[in-house]
Amino acid sequence: MDIAIMIEGQNGLNWPRWQKIVRAVEDLGFAGLYRSDHYTNASGPDLDSLELWVSLTWLADHTRRLAFGPLVTPVSFRHPTMTARMAAAVDDLSGGRMTLGLGAGWQEREHIHYGWDLLDIARRFTRFEEGLTIIRHLLQDEAPLDFDGMFYHLREAVLLPRPARPGGPPLLIGGNGEARTLPLAARFASEWNGVYLPPDRFRALSARLDELLDRQGRPRASVRRSMMTGLLFGRDEAEVQRKLRGRSAADLRGRGAIVGTPGAVVEQLGRLAEAGVQCVMLQWLDLDDLDGLEALGRAVIPQV
Repeated sequence: MDIAIMIEGQNGLNWPRWQKIVRAVEDLGFAGLYRSDHYTNASGPDLDSLELWVSLTWLADHTRRLAFGPLVTPVSFRHPTMTARMAAAVDDLSGGRMTLGLGAGWQEREHIHYGWDLLDIARRFTRFEEGLTIIRHLLQDEAPLDFDGMFYHLREAVLLPRPARPGGPPLLIGGNGEARTLPLAARFASEWNGVYLPPDRFRALSARLDELLDRQGRPRASVRRSMMTGLLFGRDEAEVQRKLRGRSAADLRGRGAIVGTPGAVVEQLGRLAEAGVQCVMLQWLDLDDLDGLEALGRAVIPQV
């Protein structure tokens, strides 16, 4: 199982922090680095929030092996043709290391503050499906696209230059919803990313995805299985207890988070691997705690 880091860009990310984190994650041997795409937090406060695609462009040109991408970029912020253009260009710049994580959008506060239409759930997912259809075609098909949907209208749209990687960056769809998200993953995705799931629940949703892939006539192995989840890591038990601040480690683990010292983290990651997780993206919320990130990498990566 690959071990990657995920950061919440709206939690104070700026250029100095981003550049230090990128270099640390690559040097420490993590498999990848992923980040959210938000203007701000759902309930404040408003902090630095370095723009997603600008930051990924810098990463693509200043690393040599890291896998990376958005977890996830919402279609509510950008027209899908622009997302496809940027994704293909950044993937080319990196030599083909990006995964394009896409989402419908969910956070009401930032949509209101910055003038974007979030829409009700039904129309939001209709727009998402249209965006996925357009992005997939532009990345994977050279033929001009005519498209008439509820939200988007295109005439003879093509993506030039063509992606250097055949098909462009693979598409990732994240989320745990069985009614909407998993069916879209079965149709469009090369990777499904579960969110905060204990092993048994991940296994059950992965099995449901297998059933949906069968209906689509797609091989089950054509969709990679990954998970983004919280991490509370301490070098010893005293540090774990300080970070818990009175919360229950068992309760957090029950909600899918990884909690504990290096040995406990390795044990929990092993159970996720047994459940079929091929890559885990661990949330690293303290953007300035590079010493802790180093301790995690040196203690955990060699054992997984």
